[in-house]
Amino acid sequence: MEIIQVVGFGLIATVLILVVKEQKPMFAFLIAAGAGILIFLMLIGKIDSVVSMLERLARSSGMDMIYFKTVLKIIGIAYIAEFGAQIVRDAGQESIATKIEMAGKVLIMVLALPIIGIIIETILKLMPA
Repeated sequence: MEIIQVVGFGLIATVLILVVKEQKPMFAFLIAAGAGILIFLMLIGKIDSVVSMLERLARSSGMDMIYFKTVLKIIGIAYIAEFGAQIVRDAGQESIATKIEMAGKVLIMVLALPIIGIIIETILKLMPA
């Protein structure tokens, strides 16, 4: 049922943006950004429950929590970069949105390097000498 609330809120915000956009484009952008943030805030409880469940599964599997936390950070960077890029695109700044996405990808790669290194080491240990 939450999806009905999210879609309803999004539709109301869209109609409001369309009405305001002709007279005050800056207010229309602020409404769009605010609506995006509010939708994200509506989902925080769900995100928290997913993260808690994944953390329980990781702990019960004996997984090293450093890897789990790194993967969560990577997912967080991906979502935040996408959200920021979409807001900037809504403001008509495609080039800045592209730079935000590139920065997100670079930060993801930096966080992933230790995991990639461990995977390569593991593969090398499995290969015959």
